[in-house]
Amino acid sequence: MTVDAIITADVLDVPSSPVRTVRRRRFASWRLAYMLLLPSLLGLAAFTYLPVLRVAIDALHVTPHGAGGATRFVGLENFARVLGDAAFRQAALNNLIYAVGTVGPSVVLALLFALAVRRSTRFNAVVRTILFFPSLVPLVAAASLFFFIFLPGVGLLDYYLAKLGVSGPNWIGDTDVALWSIVGLTVWKNAGYYMLFYIAGLQNVPRDHIEAATVDGANAMQRLWYVILPALRPTTAFVITIALIHMLTAVDHVVVLTKGGPSNATNLLLFYIFQEAHENFDTGKAAAATVISVAVLLLVSLGSLRGMEAGSRREA
Repeated sequence: MTVDAIITADVLDVPSSPVRTVRRRRFASWRLAYMLLLPSLLGLAAFTYLPVLRVAIDALHVTPHGAGGATRFVGLENFARVLGDAAFRQAALNNLIYAVGTVGPSVVLALLFALAVRRSTRFNAVVRTILFFPSLVPLVAAASLFFFIFLPGVGLLDYYLAKLGVSGPNWIGDTDVALWSIVGLTVWKNAGYYMLFYIAGLQNVPRDHIEAATVDGANAMQRLWYVILPALRPTTAFVITIALIHMLTAVDHVVVLTKGGPSNATNLLLFYIFQEAHENFDTGKAAAATVISVAVLLLVSLGSLRGMEAGSRREA
């Protein structure tokens, strides 16, 4: 054997350095992790990111009606048409009123429910189940139920109001009342769901802080305002974010009860997008309205999440 061969054999027999070994093990662990995540990543790309990209592309194009119509690029023209549409502005205003009317009362009721049933007893377990039950009912079924409650003259609500000598309005046919009827249905359905988050948040409120406030002479209202509510800031920010998402994405009750009427009084943004896409067949305008709605929702949600992070840092 030659000298060069001996030297080469000695070099090959040298074991790998510790750094190289660690790198190989780390790469192997990452490779396994990505292989396990690959099916989920493919599903996420196919059913989330690609549709989002398609909507963004459609918002910049117009497809003429009729078979064989060539799609043409129009830039921001669809956004200008949406913002100039009186129906879109009415839907945006309705959504704003709907958000104010549902998010605040739902969150307040959820907090009150959680404070009332936070102790683990058999009675509270039954009450929790009753309060949580509406969130288990599908929105279409809940809307169908409230359709019989809101029927003018013969509905359950008017029946009991008549017992009190009060004549109820046309709950889903009056332009001044219909949207608030939708608000009442939404609050009834969502308050029990948000209650669960507050019950979980109350478990993390430091007991020693509450006991210290009690020793210092703070009454129940003062303990709630100065101890419990500050500790629940992250929970409140999360619940508000979830409520805002529900506010924009839930439209089944509008379809069942009012179909946006009367006179667009209950036409929300998602139902407006549905009309433009599936009734007017204007996919470009519907995509532009979707982009605007999602952008506003992202900005509001980002503000809520930043508030949640700020509350977490204060508590830390």
